[in-house]
This record gives sequence, C-alpha cells and structure tokens, in this order.
Amino acid sequence: MKKIIVGMSGGVDSAVAAYLLKKDGYDVEGIFMKNWNEDDDCPAEEDFKDALMVAETIGIPLHSVNFAKDYWDNVFKTFLDEYSIGRTPNPDILCNKEIKFKAFLDYCLDLGADQIATGHYAKIVQSSHGFELHKGDDENKDQSYFLYTLGQNALSKSLFPLASLTKNQIRHIAKDQKLPVYNKKDSTGICFIGERDFKSFLSTYLPANPGSIVKVDGTIIGKHDGLMYYTLGQRQGLGIGGGHGEKNAPWYVSDKSMDTNELIVVQGKNHPDLFHTSLTASQLHWVSGKTPESLNNWSAKIRYRSPDASCQVEHLSMDRVQVTFNQPQFAIAPGQSIVFYNKTQCLGGGVIDTRSRETFE
Repeated sequence: MKKIIVGMSGGVDSAVAAYLLKKDGYDVEGIFMKNWNEDDDCPAEEDFKDALMVAETIGIPLHSVNFAKDYWDNVFKTFLDEYSIGRTPNPDILCNKEIKFKAFLDYCLDLGADQIATGHYAKIVQSSHGFELHKGDDENKDQSYFLYTLGQNALSKSLFPLASLTKNQIRHIAKDQKLPVYNKKDSTGICFIGERDFKSFLSTYLPANPGSIVKVDGTIIGKHDGLMYYTLGQRQGLGIGGGHGEKNAPWYVSDKSMDTNELIVVQGKNHPDLFHTSLTASQLHWVSGKTPESLNNWSAKIRYRSPDASCQVEHLSMDRVQVTFNQPQFAIAPGQSIVFYNKTQCLGGGVIDTRSRETFE
C-alpha cells in the first residue's frame, strides 16, 4: 500500500485532499507545517487545531514540523530584498519551490512516504516526455501559476487530488463527510504568515523612506509613505484625489524612481504609461527540465489573476528571455513572475526584470 503524506494547512482544500486519498485506499498521514515563529496575529495555532480535528474525523495521524529557519533563509529574506529595491515579489511561488516541494518533500520521503499530496488546484499528467504540469479543471481556482518552479522530481513524487474538482464540489464533499472546516474561509495574505496589515508588517523589517508622489511631468501632488508599500498599477491608498487632474478619474501608480524616491502616478486606467508591450525575464525554470525548442503559440500570465496573453518568446541567453505580447499588458511589475502556457500545460516561467513599450523585431 502506498504511503502518502498530506501537507495539511487547516483549510478545506487539504482536508478534502486527505479524505479522498484515504477513501481511495492509500496509507495516509498528515503533516502540519509551522514556518513562522512570530506568534503575534499568527493564525498557526488555530489552523493546527483545525487540521487536528480534520485528521481525527478522517481517521489519520497528524504530525507537526517547523521549517521556520528554511522559510526565513530561503523565502523571507528574498521577499525583503526584493521589496527594498522597489520590486514586487511573489512569496507564494518561492514558498512552493523552497518549502512545500523541497524541504517538506525531502522530510516526508525520509519518513518513508512514497509521495506527498497537497490541496493545490493543478494537475500532474505523465506523458512519454515525462511529467507535465497542467491547469486544474476549475479555471477560477487554478494554481499552476504558483507551481511553475516544480521540476520532474517534485512532480513525480507529488499528488494533487483536487485537480478535477471545483471549489463548490470540495466544500460539498467536506460538508457531506462532516469535516469541521467545510465552511472555513479561504486563507489569504502572505504564505505561512497570514493576513496582516501589510504596511505595518513590512515596516517592522524595512525602514520606511517617505517621498513625493509626482505626475509624469514631475509635478508634486502628494506624499508617499515609502516606495516599498506600492505596486505598479495600484489604485487604492494613494491619498490623492480631488484638486488634481480630471474629476472622477482615479490615479494609478505607473512607475517608481528609486534614484529620486518618487512615486510616479497617472490618471485613468487607460493611460498609456500603464501599458507595456514587452518585457525581459530571468531566473528561468522549465518544468520539463529542458529549454523548450519551440516558442510558438504560447500564452503567458504576468500575475496570478491576469488572463492568458498571446506572446512571442525569444531567448536572449540560457537564463533570460524577451517576451513580446500581441496586445499591450496592464501594469507589468518587475519582481513578479511571468508563467508560460501551451493551452492548459504550464511550461515554466521566470521573474520579470524590465518592461518596455517597444515592440522588438
């Protein structure tokens, strides 16, 4: 009988994943990861209790493990470094790469597991070319974007039991099986840290450096609290409104000047400064383990919730690509990941470095 260890977060997705595997006859155990040692406002204790109740309901053992040092060294330090230079990192992607499908995977294999399982909405397909990563069937919940750094070894040792289910179906299963988290709210916020006041949290680790909010022509129209608190394309929380520009047209962050410590804003969501046609990306990872030969007919996501956008991809080096979109993209943000797809198959991706309005031939 195959031994499967499920990463149980205390949420409904991992709970149903564990239930389905137990129902299918696997030898199932659960492990709860606590990877953040700061206790203030941290939901880990309550989440562990929820995971424990689920494990007791299903009838599987639950263990706990702490990867706080790995998380700090390999995820959170990079997170802070990126914010300190004005970029917008995605800690969930790095957390999957370094914690869930590396530290956790290795730990479970050492415990004798044949495979691990998680509650991700994604699909693993074994083909003649190896293991492929595909979108989950629930397009609205698909999480393949966050998993593009997984390689052949991780995919071969992982199961995603929720691949073909929708969120409504998962909650229905959880309710039918009397799992106590069937109606628990989905978690948001930073991976393993939880929901916090982001500005207050970040200021604990990085010194704020207030400066001017300026229009493209350099006119000062406000003050910002620190460039690290703002994301390209951001509309809310700028503190500028009536008295500047056209009435009823909201302001958006179009750029950051690290040299002058200025936050550059434009008015109206359709302002051309918010749109870019091309970008460069590095820190590339290909799910197959090999650089794809064909770059035709690809689409890409520049952030988790963005729609797939048709593009052309050109290799600048082994670890750098240039991407040109068929249509200009809104608020491309350096530090975020661009993830490439061939229909439902997630091919891999990289971290966005620069963006341009030029179309490269």
